[in-house]
Amino acid sequence: MDRWHAMKIFVRAADCGSLAAAARQLHLSPPAVTRAVAALEELIGTRLLTRTTRSLKLTEAGARYLEDCRRILLDIEEAEAAAAGSYATPTGTLTVTASVQFGRIYVLPVITEYLSRHPALQLRALFLDRVINMVEEGADVGVRIGHLADSALTAIRVGTVRRVLCAAPDYLARHGTPAMPRDLQDHAVIASTGLDASAQWRFGPERRGAVTLCPRLSCNTVDAVLAAAIDGFGIARLLSYQVAPALADGRLRILLAEHEEAPVPVHIVHPDGRRASAKVRAFIDLAVERLRANPMLGPGIA
Repeated sequence: MDRWHAMKIFVRAADCGSLAAAARQLHLSPPAVTRAVAALEELIGTRLLTRTTRSLKLTEAGARYLEDCRRILLDIEEAEAAAAGSYATPTGTLTVTASVQFGRIYVLPVITEYLSRHPALQLRALFLDRVINMVEEGADVGVRIGHLADSALTAIRVGTVRRVLCAAPDYLARHGTPAMPRDLQDHAVIASTGLDASAQWRFGPERRGAVTLCPRLSCNTVDAVLAAAIDGFGIARLLSYQVAPALADGRLRILLAEHEEAPVPVHIVHPDGRRASAKVRAFIDLAVERLRANPMLGPGIA
């Protein structure tokens, strides 16, 4: 195995934190990955990774060597891409991830437009209501809602959404309209058991007000929470883009708008930084333009 290929394997293993995960992504056998890392360690004359049964940890020498490998491999990739023209023409397969409902409503139209512009490309859409490790799952571009944790991902802000309380007019006619957040304790509450699920709902721009609730109904999908609210069962808390159609046609009404939390940012993220290929850059350029222009996502901020 040549040194360049062994360096690629080492970098992928370090990124994944697992020899087995690196083997899956690189379509190699685990023993082949282990041999490649061992060959580098023998060549250099020092240990690069400390292995346990569950994880890998870089040694001090390994951390320094990892940065050198990234720089060397980046130079090689850029030289090859420039020679082949792949930084000028989108080619290959692109993998895009987003949450299920946001992906279906807002990202899928961008995907179909992107594919119509680039007929030689293929695209794999991963619409999942969980935050994935983009490197481990091979995603090129992601759309994420919420404040981002510190990471190596490059992020471009494209808009905001609001977390809103809503109920059907029929429910409000039968049970009254809450005037304050604490009034929710006297109402039937529909809760989501997905991301950010909590029995304590916070209110206000600084999220200083809090009400602890005992939901009458808990659902593991946004669609189920939305359907129950439209059917008049109770009060739900969802994101503004999720309830927009039901608000527009009067099936739901916003409650306690003056007590809403601060808007939640929407970002396009990708792990490639300045070395993003043409297929990634072309998709990001189109997605940024389309999402920032969408009035349902609030103001897009660079």
